[in-house]
Amino acid sequence: MRTLALYGTIGSLVLTALATAPAGGATTGSATAPPDAPPAPVAHRIVFGRCGSEEHLPATVQCGKLAVPLDYAHPEGKKITLTVSRIRATAPEERQGALVFNPGGPGASSMEFPLYGGLPKWRRTARAYDFVGYAPRGVGRSAPLSCQNPEEFAKAPTDTQRHPTEEFKRLKVAQARAYAEGCARNAGSALPFYNSLNNARDLDMLRAALGEQKLTFMGASYGTYFAAVYATLFPGHVRRMVFDSVVNPDPRQIWYRNNLDQNVAFERRWGDWLRWVAAHDAVYHLGATSKDVQRSYDRVVEQVRRKPVNGKIGPAQLQQAFLKTGYNDAYWPISAQALATYLHGDTKALATQTAPKAGGAKEDENTNAVYTAVECNDAPWPRDWQTWDRDNTQVARTAPFETWDNAWMNLPCAFWPEQSQSAQARMDAAVTRAATGSDRGGAAEELAGAGTQLATTAVESAIGRVGPLDIRTAPGALPPVLLLAAERDAATPYAGALELHRRLAGSALVTERGAGTHGIALGANDCVNRYTEAYLLRGQVPAHAVSCAPRPEPVPNQQQPEEKGKRLHKEKGH
Repeated sequence: MRTLALYGTIGSLVLTALATAPAGGATTGSATAPPDAPPAPVAHRIVFGRCGSEEHLPATVQCGKLAVPLDYAHPEGKKITLTVSRIRATAPEERQGALVFNPGGPGASSMEFPLYGGLPKWRRTARAYDFVGYAPRGVGRSAPLSCQNPEEFAKAPTDTQRHPTEEFKRLKVAQARAYAEGCARNAGSALPFYNSLNNARDLDMLRAALGEQKLTFMGASYGTYFAAVYATLFPGHVRRMVFDSVVNPDPRQIWYRNNLDQNVAFERRWGDWLRWVAAHDAVYHLGATSKDVQRSYDRVVEQVRRKPVNGKIGPAQLQQAFLKTGYNDAYWPISAQALATYLHGDTKALATQTAPKAGGAKEDENTNAVYTAVECNDAPWPRDWQTWDRDNTQVARTAPFETWDNAWMNLPCAFWPEQSQSAQARMDAAVTRAATGSDRGGAAEELAGAGTQLATTAVESAIGRVGPLDIRTAPGALPPVLLLAAERDAATPYAGALELHRRLAGSALVTERGAGTHGIALGANDCVNRYTEAYLLRGQVPAHAVSCAPRPEPVPNQQQPEEKGKRLHKEKGH
């Protein structure tokens, strides 16, 4: 399941390298960096200027480009270009440097992050920092990745089944296999290099290109994971880091187990919403108990299955819309109201809440492609369908709300090209280009890169060393960093914050007790905000672990706040 924060939509507005791998084996591209890996390339300073019209940003935002190696094992080989955005600190006399932000994903862009300096709860921070956003590799106009025709990806209405039939499973398996094949076909030999380790290395290139000796960074959701990779690879390059809504970094969890754990957490959070709606039955008339409200929801699922709203909104689209209740409780009132009015014959509110963004098919497909590539490349996944079927069937017995939709989203990883296949394909392509003279300038470098990837992959396979980086830092190696987590977060269950807290020596953890909104920095909880500002502005960290009381629950019939900036949460599913 994609772990993207809902920054930019609700009152909790917030908007998450380069070096050879350390001894012990971080992977690069698809392989572990050898001891004699080449030195880090030099990042050239970004030249900022007016943003292109395709970014849809106002004139107050500056944009620039950053060239990074596709394959860091061969930094002089093929380059890709990342897009970067910036607004300077509003109080130059208080400036502390650049604050770089990543909102999660994998697959989300923070190009609109600089605009958040104009929001009330961000203004003090914006006085002291340049706000810097960027599109990570593969995203937007940063060497964009695609696995499927966007119109086919966005085709609606589509079905979803809480306890799928065997026929439905066969259909989804075939779709997952085709999607993986599309990724391999479209990306070619570049496919293995979309991964979290390269995202961390790109981040260090960005730090250097901004002229920063040390990095100040805020990452949310998936942004906390590759920030933790960064902290492990480059602890001496860190100034301050905020990890907001923390992914469990245990290598055994990345990513198959984390997704199964999400299903359980989303079931609990869905239960929170059902109880809240039942408590306000006098307003919504959807049922006085959680079971009654669930039955009301199930009635709507069956009705849109028989007659899709506006011919476009079926069970899968309904599920994607109501999944938002698990990300942010500001969605609770509008979701309940949409359900209630639909059952009374008015489809307008449900259609408004559920309809995809106009013209957003290309962006949504791109986001999903990057998500899939990063998660499939980062770690081994079960290759046999029987394992997926067994595990998800078991979880769905007690957590049916989201389990199978989550499985379908990740199932392409079961059919992902083996690393050795990708390496051999790269070598074959390099040999062909060299033989035909079609790439005279870079043929030798590409042949060398392909040879290294092929050889290193073979060695790794022989010694069983392929896998996620073991994230951890020694005492004193990393300056104090700040972790923020809500106790009932569904997208990044709270156990992940405890795990990263143990692994990053000297880190501080702030917990929002009894709450479940995903993404809590500089949002609706003033206690959390005080800790966040004290850290970013003055470098102060709380005691080892502290707690904040939960934010108030939503008020019935409360309208969703007007969106400011771009919605950074992307819908799940194919």
